Amino acid sequence: MSNSDKYRYRVEVQQMMFVSGEVNDLPVETTSLIEDIVRGQVIEILLQATKTAASRGTRSITSEDVIFLIRHDKAKVNRLITYLSWKDVRKNTKDQEGGGAEGLIEGDATGPSAGAAPGANDQSKMITRYKKSKIRLPWEVQFMFSEQHLETAEEAEEVDDEEKAATMASLKRLKMADDRTKNMTKEEYVHWSECRQASFTFRKTKKFREWAQITQICESRPNDDVIDILGFLTFEIVCSLTEVAMSIKTAEEKLIQQSILKAGAINKEINKRKRKYLFEKPDELAKPIQPYHIEEAWRRLQSTDFKHKAVRSFGGGMLKSRTRLI
Repeated sequence: MSNSDKYRYRVEVQQMMFVSGEVNDLPVETTSLIEDIVRGQVIEILLQATKTAASRGTRSITSEDVIFLIRHDKAKVNRLITYLSWKDVRKNTKDQEGGGAEGLIEGDATGPSAGAAPGANDQSKMITRYKKSKIRLPWEVQFMFSEQHLETAEEAEEVDDEEKAATMASLKRLKMADDRTKNMTKEEYVHWSECRQASFTFRKTKKFREWAQITQICESRPNDDVIDILGFLTFEIVCSLTEVAMSIKTAEEKLIQQSILKAGAINKEINKRKRKYLFEKPDELAKPIQPYHIEEAWRRLQSTDFKHKAVRSFGGGMLKSRTRLI
């Protein structure tokens, strides 16, 4: 496979990294490394989901098989379910209204605007009904039985704590997005909004299947919902790598500045902080993320979580570990 066939998502990777805070022109080596990591993660997801499906006695991967792999990350699961719910809303409203309600969903998901046309309230109720439809996750207690037991106070409190933690994680991401955009010019914000639409899968299903070698891995062709979930997860992977890599780069730059300060050779002008714009030429200290930043970010994201995973067998040896999903 030539490099042109192997690396097909340089533009999309750059756009996703820009959404996560990277504003520099990235070297090809950096985007290629990220693309390699994302492909490896997609292959790992498909392999593990295939095993999960086989344990159910089927060769077809379902959405639940993929979500099951990230079930411990409640915040990510909640974001994914919200994403799938709105996808279902758009599909159903478009089918029933001939596409007329799609603009309402895009512009105002909470209800009709003031002075809305007659019938808008009915559209809003329909949207709310679809949004509240539950995605069934078979491993969750509430979906295991046809009749539910009365929830105890302890169980309710535990669920509330999980939902609060997931909500806080989502609010944190929204706050980060707000911090990145609040000082942007109109042109910068338009560019940022366009970059938020970057995807490995949207309108690129055939390209994605070939790139991830899905035909060779899966015995049965995954449905469109599975591909959409993979598109969501690939965006999350790129953002996670970028955020960790940027924190590593920032710490590295601080150490360099401290060493220059100690040597007494720093220029006072460099020390003055100024607001950076998207289309400004970056100064000498604004270096793009390098491949070794991504490698270190990948190493940290792959580090074992000792709170939730036993890493040693009773014999004292290390357990064989597989690549973690990030």
